[in-house]
Amino acid sequence: MAAVIEAEDMSLVGGADPGAGEALLSALAEGAPERPVAADLADELAEVQPDVIVDFTTPQAVMGNLCVALAARVACVVGTTGFGDDDLEQVRELCQEHDTPAIIAPNFSIGANLMMKFAAQAAGAMHYAEIIERHHERKRDAPSGTAGMTAERMAAARGRAFEHIATEHFTLEGVRAGQHEGIGIHSVRMPGVVANQEVFFGGPGETLKIEHVTTGRECFMPGVLLAIRRVRELDGLVYGLDALLELG
Repeated sequence: MAAVIEAEDMSLVGGADPGAGEALLSALAEGAPERPVAADLADELAEVQPDVIVDFTTPQAVMGNLCVALAARVACVVGTTGFGDDDLEQVRELCQEHDTPAIIAPNFSIGANLMMKFAAQAAGAMHYAEIIERHHERKRDAPSGTAGMTAERMAAARGRAFEHIATEHFTLEGVRAGQHEGIGIHSVRMPGVVANQEVFFGGPGETLKIEHVTTGRECFMPGVLLAIRRVRELDGLVYGLDALLELG
């Protein structure tokens, strides 16, 4: 909210959260409108008539929010993760039905999107790969959307599964984590972490590590503001911030 308020070309006009009670937006971000946070999203959209809605909620809430917003023909910028293929297809259909665009990005950090690009570039040259993603203890889904997208892009760029060495004996179940196309994905949840990810590649006699470290949530704001500015120019659903970035 503070980032939107500070931007000269946009205005914060309202907010909705069924758990917010009577909290004022102005109490949460200096310069916000003097109005309560609404408990009902549909009522708030009808009242303030925004151009864009930004959703950073939970996997349980986001689909309902998108159904309401797209039916009201409000463009959507979504940073919530946990979408499955069926969910994305439903959003794509809603965008087409209501002729309203949306962008869903697992990560709005510029650095994280560069990390995904570099990992995809390296995927064809290395034979083994693992991803370790670390997030704060309140994150509800695992693996993170960023880790999932990274693995998908690595596998697509490589064109075949990575090699994977099987473990014959386990003394602790689950220690080798999940897999996508031979890529092991490990999720860590603990206090003191915002959102970090390491991509490890292995080959004969060498390893390559591509790492992105987040020290504060302000790193997501340039990407969010870019998406707010550009979303109404899009056609239907766009998945991933890199579609709006000039990454070469």
